[in-house]
Amino acid sequence: MNLETENPMFSQQASHNRITELKRTAELEELLIDAEADDAEVQQSHPLLRRPWLLLLGLILVALNLRPALSSMAPMLSEVSKTLGLSAAQAGLLTTLPVLCLGLFAPLAPVLARRFGAERVVLGILLMLAGGIILRSSFGEVGLFAGSVLAGASIGVIGVLLPGIVKRDFPTQAGTMTGVYTMALCLGAAMAAGATVPLSEHFDNSWALGLGFWVVPALVAAMFWLPQVGQKHGAHHVAYRVRGLLRDPLAWQVTLYMGLQSSLAYIVFGWLPSILIGRGLTPTQAGLVLSGSVIVQLISSLAAPWLATRGKDQRLAIVIVMAMTLGGLFGCLYAPLDGLWGWAIVLGLGQGATFSLALTLIVLRSRDAHVAANLSSMAQGFGYTLASMGPFAVGVVHDWTGGWSALGWIFAVIGLGAIIAGLGAGRSLYVQVESERI
Repeated sequence: MNLETENPMFSQQASHNRITELKRTAELEELLIDAEADDAEVQQSHPLLRRPWLLLLGLILVALNLRPALSSMAPMLSEVSKTLGLSAAQAGLLTTLPVLCLGLFAPLAPVLARRFGAERVVLGILLMLAGGIILRSSFGEVGLFAGSVLAGASIGVIGVLLPGIVKRDFPTQAGTMTGVYTMALCLGAAMAAGATVPLSEHFDNSWALGLGFWVVPALVAAMFWLPQVGQKHGAHHVAYRVRGLLRDPLAWQVTLYMGLQSSLAYIVFGWLPSILIGRGLTPTQAGLVLSGSVIVQLISSLAAPWLATRGKDQRLAIVIVMAMTLGGLFGCLYAPLDGLWGWAIVLGLGQGATFSLALTLIVLRSRDAHVAANLSSMAQGFGYTLASMGPFAVGVVHDWTGGWSALGWIFAVIGLGAIIAGLGAGRSLYVQVESERI
């Protein structure tokens, strides 16, 4: 006798379980978390799009601009510091400020989107990003720091809004759009890391023009994004509230893992070229190594979440990818230069996987999309603020010691902390909060 067909209650329970499983699978495919999900005025239905290809192009161009302002500075940091007379601690602050702003300004995104609309905010913040790039490359030391703050704040706001727009406007292609979004981020970072020094050499060895060049893609993105401002969307007048997340230990473990792995990532963005220049590479060679390492991240960032969800939990995957990251960092810092590209590839594979796993954990540890949205906001806000301390610590230690060898201790402490937090965050559990409809 078939219990599923003969017993109605069993059949209903099986159907319910199947629906729950399908919903969970869909959540796992949507690695981009909508940080606006709890704002009643911002929740929107599918847009009335006449030219979806134009939206897709605009999204790609905007995403391309979320890393160049960060990765373009790293290959030029030594030259900028020499020209302006910056100490290593000041250079460390210069690499820290944009990352700090990612966390501090991210909570403004839903507020601005509710007031002005997400599309208008993205356009306005793109123009603000362009202004920050011009400011930091044209007005000496004061402009350098002020422009870095403005650029970091801009990226922090757009970085929260863009995933929500992606999820809303491409609901049936979330997995594909996740790959496109990740690819655009990596490509933008790699282009800026590899091309800034050659650009500055082309412009009569002017670091200001090399850094200032990246205003061009920001303005191009703004031009292609402009048509989206006029699009109309239907609004859902439903809001949800999630309370108690800050008191949940598992939520803090996810946040710490996000922050600590990001700290290593932004140390690489901010300091790896300077470390390699100190070991004997030219600025162009150092920039290309960083660029190559970032491009490799695309492979593991797409593969790691799928592989990590095949097991009973993610703890083993977290240990493996963090070990790869640390191995790559130590190889770049201490190993003979003959094998540098191999270590750079290992580093890229490790860091691409650690970042995508951090996004995956937000989904896996949440019972529904609204909890995930709040956990994502918490992980970004607190996590990126914590991450900013890594680049600053590198500058301070380099200033104290006058060399790079002692940085291995920083890598080890941050990496060990990330593994400990990841072992907690990687367990197959949910944060003990639920969303409430209000």
